[in-house]
Formats: sequence, structure tokens, C-alpha cells
Amino acid sequence: MHLYNVTLQSTSAITHAIVGNFAGTKQQEICVGRNTTLELLTVDPSTGQIHSLISSQVFGIIRSLCPFRLAGSLKDYIVIGSDSGRIVILEFNAEKKVFVKLHQETFGKSGCRRAVPGQLLSADPKGRAVMIGALEKQKFVYVLNRDSNSKLTISSPLESSKSNTVCAHLVGLDVGFENPIFACIEVDFQESDQDFTGKAYKEIQKKLVYLELDLGLNHVVRKWSCPIERTASYLIAVPGGADGPSGVLVCSDGRITWYHPEFNTVSIPIPIRKDPLDPLPDANGNSTVQKDVMIISSVVHKLKKSFFILVQTELGDVFKLTMDYLTGNDGAIGQVANIRLKYYETLSLSSGLCLLKSGFLFVASEFGNHSLYQIENLGDDDEEQKEFQSIEFDSDAPEPLFDPRPIRNLLPVDEMESLSPLIDATVLNLTEDDTPQIYALCGRGAKSSFRILRHGLEVSEIAVSELPGNPNAVWTVRGSSEDLYDSYIIISFVNATLVLSIGESVEEVTDTGVLVSTPTISIGQLGDDALVQIYPHGIRHIRADRRVSEWKAPTGLTICYGASNNKQVSVALSSGELVYFELDKAGNLNEFQERKQMNTQITSLAMSPIPDGRQRALFLAVGGEDNTVRVLSLDPNNCLESVSMQALSAPAESLVMVEMHDPTTSVASLFLNIGLANGVLLRTTIDTVTGLLTDTRLRFLGAKGVKLFPLKIAGSSAVLALSTRPWLSYTFQNRSHLIPLSYEFLEYGSRFCSEQCPEGIVAVTGNTLRVLNVDKLTNLFHQVSVKLKYTPRRFFCHEESKNFIILESEHGTWCPADKTKILTTLSKAQLDEDDMDEGKLPDELDPEQFGLPRAPNGCWASCIRVLSPFSGDTIQLIDLDDNESAISMTTCLFAAHSQEQLLIVGTVKSLVLNPKSSKTGSLRVYRFLEDGQGIELYHQTDIDGVPLALCPFQGRLLVGVGPILRIYDIGKKKLLRKCESKSYPRNIIKIHTQGDRIITSDATESMQYASYRHFDNRIVIFADDPTPRWMTCSTQLDFDTVIGGDKFGNIFVNRLDPEISKAIMEDSTGNTAMFDRGFLQGAPHKLTSVSTYFVGEAITSITKTTLVPGGRPILVYTTLLGTIGLLIPFTSKDDIEFFQLLEMTLRQEMPPLAGRNHLLYRSFFAPVHNCIDGDLCELYTNLPNEKKRAIAESLDRTVGEVSKKLDDIRTRVAF
Repeated sequence: MHLYNVTLQSTSAITHAIVGNFAGTKQQEICVGRNTTLELLTVDPSTGQIHSLISSQVFGIIRSLCPFRLAGSLKDYIVIGSDSGRIVILEFNAEKKVFVKLHQETFGKSGCRRAVPGQLLSADPKGRAVMIGALEKQKFVYVLNRDSNSKLTISSPLESSKSNTVCAHLVGLDVGFENPIFACIEVDFQESDQDFTGKAYKEIQKKLVYLELDLGLNHVVRKWSCPIERTASYLIAVPGGADGPSGVLVCSDGRITWYHPEFNTVSIPIPIRKDPLDPLPDANGNSTVQKDVMIISSVVHKLKKSFFILVQTELGDVFKLTMDYLTGNDGAIGQVANIRLKYYETLSLSSGLCLLKSGFLFVASEFGNHSLYQIENLGDDDEEQKEFQSIEFDSDAPEPLFDPRPIRNLLPVDEMESLSPLIDATVLNLTEDDTPQIYALCGRGAKSSFRILRHGLEVSEIAVSELPGNPNAVWTVRGSSEDLYDSYIIISFVNATLVLSIGESVEEVTDTGVLVSTPTISIGQLGDDALVQIYPHGIRHIRADRRVSEWKAPTGLTICYGASNNKQVSVALSSGELVYFELDKAGNLNEFQERKQMNTQITSLAMSPIPDGRQRALFLAVGGEDNTVRVLSLDPNNCLESVSMQALSAPAESLVMVEMHDPTTSVASLFLNIGLANGVLLRTTIDTVTGLLTDTRLRFLGAKGVKLFPLKIAGSSAVLALSTRPWLSYTFQNRSHLIPLSYEFLEYGSRFCSEQCPEGIVAVTGNTLRVLNVDKLTNLFHQVSVKLKYTPRRFFCHEESKNFIILESEHGTWCPADKTKILTTLSKAQLDEDDMDEGKLPDELDPEQFGLPRAPNGCWASCIRVLSPFSGDTIQLIDLDDNESAISMTTCLFAAHSQEQLLIVGTVKSLVLNPKSSKTGSLRVYRFLEDGQGIELYHQTDIDGVPLALCPFQGRLLVGVGPILRIYDIGKKKLLRKCESKSYPRNIIKIHTQGDRIITSDATESMQYASYRHFDNRIVIFADDPTPRWMTCSTQLDFDTVIGGDKFGNIFVNRLDPEISKAIMEDSTGNTAMFDRGFLQGAPHKLTSVSTYFVGEAITSITKTTLVPGGRPILVYTTLLGTIGLLIPFTSKDDIEFFQLLEMTLRQEMPPLAGRNHLLYRSFFAPVHNCIDGDLCELYTNLPNEKKRAIAESLDRTVGEVSKKLDDIRTRVAF
């Protein structure tokens, strides 16, 4: 079994975010690391929208990112610390829109190791050096400079390592142009490592260490160190020189302290929010729920004469920090006199804050969507919030408190959708569309969501207007070639034409010269400022001064189809004749001397655009009822002569010729797009010299005939294809895309360009006119999000009602009953003190913004939700109290209760995760009401463990309770235990069954195959996996084969030897499996690894499904960080050999961007085998033309054949 892995949607989580002028312009860009992908984002200052400039797969794990700029330069560079054991410096080439690797220096082993640098990275603010460090012992400093050609140079590494030390954080200090200094938090664990009593560990002390790079002597020295608080975990470099007092802010639990070698420390406590459900300790210290918070992210922003720092706590609260400092007579900045801290906003927990000079704040959220805000106020005039000052607090001062409030100083302007963390997913076609939908559980806490992902680009409606009738066509035209925007919208009806002017408002006009008493076949701009209207009885040439020239169709004939460009016009008559016109230098439209009589009835017509530097287009495409498309020459020497022909499977309903970027040749090519009546779209390349048709590719779009229209998207030519769904063919980031629009059926469309919508679409459907805009070309899925109450754990689709049952549970928060009890107690206390209204409970904070209230370990809030995926409404919500948490679920049709299907939910009370303990578990049995429109409790069975896995089995229920597998049957008052096996290793988390075979997945010990013996009611394990794996999900492919994923990012396929499987099945006594001797401290037989592949992220679901009509089954997997990928099984040996050779060649020709060896990366935990990396193979189109030709020749193929092969393997089974 050989698989082909390809990514549908790359990681949506952002692990690192930095800001800088990477393109070398005044506008700043945001560079984000998405675990294995590096992406460059830009913010449009006028619209506030985020756009992706480039996204590159680095085939490695990005551990750290850092920007730096050489002194006097206008451009920032990117430094990457990864799992490659190398430091890599990248430059963004704005012209080619690619990342260019400038330097790559090796310093250690590959992999994410605690003693190999890469996790910590910081640069000197003046761009003179960069330090890369490991969590333990090692740190290296690289000196950055320029050579005589002004090119960036990097020195050999200067080591600054110290044995037996752990480094928690690292920053580069702003010391002006003195020797660069780096500050880090270090812990010396040598004594505690040798002391087995634990006393040394309790007395261990963290230190703030200054490491100075002596540029003269070219070595690193430990300049200064001082003890700091034990809980210190985060450093913030303070601006120095003329901008500030320099030094570093050390952030520990509940406190921020400024340190400088020459001055006294200044400290301020971090304020704590007032929350009625998170009370402070009372005088006796009874309530200890609320604890000090830590700082998780920050951003420093310099103003003309000052600076401020935004710091975010682990609760999401953002504070604005400013400093008062003393200044000497000579202007030198000295001692910090006061630190001011003021509540600013509460935002999503972030992995990075990026503050742009244009006034935007980008929040890279750890969980959920990433947000872009526009700063409306710096918070200085917010009198409602108290400003806390360090001079006000001493050791005896009470903890500072603040009142959180809704967002006030920031304005949300854009959002980037993120599926992270993606907990579970399935693929279903509940709406019975052409392609199925992906249903996913995403998020954490109160920001969790149930998401429906439909393949298609997101479309926003700019305007929708009703028309006096049902139109059949629409166009837009400009007044002259110099106009930037469209001037008119022309709408054709059955017996009339409507002309609308585009301005501040859209109004009907009648003085344009357009004939409105007849339907219009085609209209367009002719020359510099004229229009040409083609209608059934003639051609109307409308000049700028409204003078009109007409050409009438011959008596008894009508015009059926028309095509035109800026200087040429061609029409097809009902007799099958082609008439061709050209615009002369005087501006007159002249008919060509001869007409072309076609041998078949014409069904469609298209004219190529005029190439740059040419006077006319060279080709005219004609579709006929004989299932052909002929390309005719428009050259004066052989005008209207056929130069090539394309045979079709159905008549061509629509034709469009556009010049688009061709990834195969890396230059613009002329493409002929053919829409067939059977719903197939063909795209073929036209040779611009000979007119020959080559490299034909086809795609099924829908059951209806395909209509095609040229557009402009992302500054390039594109094609709109209308079938049962609208589709868009375009080129973006050097790749060709054909993606449906997530919108309803459209009948006719055209490009639309206005000041508010420069690259829009105007379309008609029914009796409405619609102006649409495609917002983000990088999102291949349109997402519909439904908010949830707690973190989702499991979900299930009820087949009859198509409703979803979702289990939600949250650790460390109050259940509804305890929450009401706390608020009631607090209400009574306030009633005694403040004469509060009796019966009124205090207002709790909005969980969506401020998060769920914190509670001690072992406290759980959980619910069972019945949700409609069509309306997004919650049909029923059942809250669980008494710290009970729902963790597993299945449906079962019991043999003893065969009249209805029952829902079984596994729960546990007061579960403590570390060390693991719980009070009791239970199995709740629910009955479905009203065809799945609700559930009711049937009965509940208590068990002595945590039921992590449930599965129906031969009219009974299989339950995995820790290391025990049990069989239950239904009873009148509870479930009855019928069988039990204690032979399993640790924790059963997933169960599959087929016949008498039971396949289980263990949390730490991979898979086990077992057989159920009916005659003595026993479960016997006969095979297991010799490789221990930390399983997260699995799916049974056939009777002997299972695919699984683990928490480290590996996907693997295990198979039982068919001979062993046959012997087990044919043994009617079961003694073969029962009495065989165990092997390697396990089962007597071992599974064989068929395929192994490293994805790089924890796998959360694997689904066997089909994604396109008529496609073969494939595997869709999802990861915790939001990646959606495919595993496509190969069907021929030739394809396997072709892609293996292509992958091997590309490993040599395209080394990964972060310096990682591709083969070693895909073999991170186990050697990759029988799986091809499709993401690497698809980078073939990004190579220079010479390399593409060389690789194609080595494969005995042409460049076009290799490119077509890459497209076919993906589009035949997916999108």
C-alpha cells in the first residue's frame, strides 16, 4: 500500500509573529510562523484587511523567529531557529515574491532537543549580532556585518555556554552602539541534580544574566548577574540610548521588575481583575482560587519622545506600561523613578503581539481566530480605569484590583480564521451537494466553536438590487481606455436592454447611444473611447460623441453569437457564417472581404486578447454542434483559416481565451477555456505563434452546462465558470487554482471595477443584480461557525435527523450549580453590606471575552448539546452538575432493545488529571425523541473507572475503562456487565469492530487485535503492534488494516498478516489465539507496518471518504493546529515509480528553506516508507525553467506532462 500525501489547508495556528519592513518599503509586514510554514502578511491601510503575500512550506519545525536590520539599511531580514540544527537568515524578494536564503550555518544536531540551540532567539536592536540558545547549556552568538559589496555576512559562532544551566528566556538589550548585550534567565541545577533529599531544589534560585559580545576581542563574556524571583519567566527589553533608560523588565508571577546593573530595581505588582466567581482570599485565607498571573506576550512601541509597552497576562488582560525616569543635565537618561501600569483591553491569549506604525495591532491568538485591531485610543484619557504606580506599593500594600470592561480603545477591522485547536472532525455530505462538508470541533473554553467547512472561496455581497424582469446577460464597460473604473452596467433582457451608470449611486441612463429596444448579445469597448454593441440584427458602433454607425445582418438572418476585443469584432450568423471586422486608424469598423462558412452550427465564439505591442489578436475560437472547437487565424495573410481543432465529449457552450500566468513555464501563456454542455471545463494552451492546442486538462464542475466569463483577480486575468455552482479559475502565489465560490447559483457574470470594489463581480440570477467581491484567496474553505459553551470533546451525527450531538467539558471552572451557589452567597453578603436588591445575583464577566472563571483542580463544567447543522440552532442543552464531565459517546442498537437506537455517554466525576484520580465513572443511556430532535435520560450505570472508549458490538456495548475492556448489555434499570478482559496495557481510547474481531487503540501502546469467543464468553488478544505509539485517533480500513495517528505527528498504517488472520478466523475453537506463547512481552503475533509518514502536528481525526463525484475513496486527516490533509492511495505501479523518482530528485534540487533535510524530517520518529510527500512534489512548478526541463527529461516526460500528472492525482479525487 503506497500513499500520496497532500495538504488541502495548511496550519491555521500561528506559533510566532514578528513585524518589520521585509519588502524594503515604508509599509511594514508581519511575518508569521505556522509550525512548519512561513508566511508573510501585509495590512492594507485603506481597508484594514490582511493579505497574504507569500506562504512557504519549510519542511521543518519553526521553533523561533526574529527580525533584524543592519545599521543604515531600509530592509529587515528574518532569522529562523528550527529543528534543523542550523541558523538560517532569509530575505524577502518583493519582485519575485519569494523567500531567499542568504546564510545557513550549522551548529548542532537536528531535532527539537533541549540541549541544541533553536528554541531561544534574539537580535541586537542595532542589527550587529544575533544570539541563538537552547533550553539547556548552549548559546551561540553570530556577528552580522556587510562586505565590500554591501552584502550581508555572518561570522563563525561565538560560544557562550554554561553546563548544568537551564535558560527560560532570552532578549537583546538596547544599549545604543556599545558592545551588544543579551539578557537571559538562567537556573543552575547542578546542586539540585545531585541532592536526592530535595532540599537543594527548594532553595534553587533563578538569575538574570547579562552576556556581552566584545566586538574588539570577538568573544562573549558574562558581564553581570543578579538573583531574581523564582517564578520569573519572561523578559522585555526596555528602549535605551536617547529613547529610554535601557535595562530589562523581568516578569514573574504577579510582578514586573525593572533591572539595570547601575541602578536600583523598581517593581510593580500586576493588577488582578475583579470577578465575582474568582474571589480573592479573605482575612482567614480560606479562598485561594485566584492566583498571581504571569505575562505571556508583549510589544514595545517607540514614539517621538517616549515609548510604551503593551503586556498581556495569561488571562488575556492587556496593560499599558510606561516609565518615569530621571534625566541628567547632559541629557543622559538614568534611574527609573516610577513604573505606571494601566488596564488597556482584554484580548484573546496571544502567541505574539504586533503593533504596526500605521496604527494597527495584530493579535496572533493561541486558540481561535487571529484578530487585527485599529488603535483608536491609547487609553491615557480613560478615567474609569485607575493607573497603578510603583511608588504607591510597598511590601504591605494590598493587591491592586481593576474592573475589566468591554473593548473600548481598539476597533476590530479584520479577522483571520483559525481552526486551532482542531479537536475532532468528520466528513459528511448532509446537504447533498457535489462535494461533502467537513464538520469540526474547534477552540478552547468559551471561544470554542462547531465549524462547517465547505470547499469554496468566501464571497461578500456588496449590493443586491431587484430588476424589472429576469435578465439573461450583464456586462460592464468603461467610458474610455484611460478610466480606472467602470462607467456603465449593461443588462440584457429577452426583448430589451437596460443601461445603468456607475457613480455615487447606480441610475438608469438613456443617452449612451446603446440600443435599448432589443436584447444585447455582447457589448464592449472599442478603440480608446468607443463602444460596440452586438444585437440579433446588427452591430452598433457608438463613438464618444454619440455618433452611431451600424452594420445590419443580412435579410432573413440573425446574429447568434459575438466576440470582440479593443480593435476586432466577429459575429456568427444563424446560417453558420462568420463575419469578421477590424477597426482602422480612422476609427471606422471595416468588414473583412470574405466570410467564413462553417460546416456545422456555431454554439460559441471567443476572441483572444491583443498581446502587448501588437495591432491585433491572432486567433478566434469557434465551437460547433459537431463537438469540436476550431481555432481560426486572424492574421491578414490567412484570415479565418483553421489552424487547430479540439475534439470534445459534448458541444461547447461557452469559450473564453485569456492570457494567464502558467506555472509550467513561469511566464504568461494564452489559454483557451472551453465550457461544455455536460458540465465539464477544459483548459488547453494555445501556441501564440502556430495556434496549436496542447496540454489539455479537464475538470467536472457540475450537472449544468458551463458558462465562462473573463475577470481580473489579484491584478491578474481570471475566469469565472458558472455551472451548478460558480467557480473561479485564477493564479495566486505562482500556482493555478480552480475553486468554487461559496455562493448560490448564478446565471451570468462579468467583471466589475469601482473605487469601493476594484476587483469585483457583477452577476445576475433570477430577477436580481448582484455585485460580489472575493475577499481572501488563501482560504480554500468557507467556514460557518457556531459558538459553544465549553471545550468540545466528542461529537456524533444522528443519521435520521442529521443533527449533531456534541459533548463539551471544561476543567478548572465551576459547574452551573456551583456557580449559582457562589453567586447566591456573594449576593447575600452584598445585601447585608450595600442593601442590594434581594434575589438579584451579581453580574458575572462575559465568558466569551474574559474566559470562564477559574476553579480548583478537579472541578468540571460539562454539557450535552443537540445542534442542527443547517440552522446552527441548539435544539437541546443538558448541563451536567456535581463536577461530572462527559468524555465519550456512541450509539447502540441493543439486541434486547431492538425497537430503537440508544445514545450512550461516558462520564466521570471529579477527574484530576495529574496525578490522575477520580471519584466514579458512569454510563448514561439516553433515548432519542421526535426523530432526533432531543434526548432524554433512560438510565445511568456507575462504573469504577474512566470510560474513554465506547463502541457497539453485536447488539451489545463495548466499553474501554482504563486498561479493561468490557461488554455490557441493556437492562431495565442499568447496563449489565457480561464480559471483561484485563489483558490490555494502559488506556483504551478507541475501539473498532468487524464480525468477532475487536481492534483497540491504546493511549501509549499502539494497537491490539482481539477476538471474541462466543462459546466461553472471552476476549482474547492475538496480535499487537511491536512499536509503542501514543495514539490519538485511528480508522479501520479493512478487516486486517488500520490507519492511526499519534500525538507526535506520525501517521502509520498497520496490517495483520493475511495468513495469520485466516488461521485465526478458521480456528473454530479459538485455542490457537488462546494458547499461543506471547512474543516480546505482548501478543503472540505482531502487526506489520505498511506505511509511515511524519506530518509534524498531533493527528486528531482520520476519515475514509470520497470528496468529488465519481472519485475513489481517500483518507482525510486533521491535526491539532488546524491542518487538513489527504492521503491518496496509488492505483498503479507506474505512478508509484514516477512520484518516487520525482520526490527523490526534488529533495536534491529544492533543499528546505529552514535547512532541514527533507528525508530526515519526514522520518522524524520512524523511517518514512510507502508514502510520497505531495507537498514537495507540487513545488516542482516553482523551479526555474531549466531545472524543470532537466527533471522532466530524467523522468522521460515533458514539463507539461509532469505538471499535468501532479494536477491529475489531486483533482481526480479531491480539489
